[in-house]
Amino acid sequence: MGQEIDLLANYPKAKRNTAERAKVITEQDREIARQYGKDFFDGDRTYGYGGFHYLPRFWQPVIPDFKHYFNLSADSKILDVGCAKGFMLHDMQELIPGINVTGLDVSTYALENAKEEVKTHLQIGDAKSLPFADNTFDVVFSINTVHNLDEDECAQALLEIQRVSKGKCFITVDAYRNDEEKERMMQWALTAKTIKHVDDWKVFFKKVGYKGDFYWFIP
Repeated sequence: MGQEIDLLANYPKAKRNTAERAKVITEQDREIARQYGKDFFDGDRTYGYGGFHYLPRFWQPVIPDFKHYFNLSADSKILDVGCAKGFMLHDMQELIPGINVTGLDVSTYALENAKEEVKTHLQIGDAKSLPFADNTFDVVFSINTVHNLDEDECAQALLEIQRVSKGKCFITVDAYRNDEEKERMMQWALTAKTIKHVDDWKVFFKKVGYKGDFYWFIP
């Protein structure tokens, strides 16, 4: 198993009113969100982001940490599983000129409305069966994505991420460390199907055979 490391420490943190969200979110809202269409990205806040727009203040402070930790350069080839509109990849290209980036997402809407500068590097696909050969990428990232799958499918996705990498991966997943965080997570989670205590995630990683690095999303 890899290292527990917060490579998103410099990603801006939002203050979330999880209790208020829980009062209005229904199972029907979750089903709409899990279609990952316009409603999820650019529709009402009930269904997801409430407007998913590019803002450099989000990923630009994070990319230097990725660069340093994984020793990324113009010679590196990376994959983002669950790339959405490609904002992270755009900033990676901006801050590491010449780097080879590929993004994959299940959302046709997200890819059609992606950042123009990276559109040609993005493709439709499923984390459970990545359309790439073994050891294709120097590093594979998957931020807040694999937890949107059922547990068995989540295991498949983790092995796929590892398979197409040359050994370096970084994922983040919905998690909690105590009862208070668990309550907030259950109030907040809209699309996640696999949510675990951090210790249970580590057991799961070991059982599955995932050896990449990881960290947690905790609202």
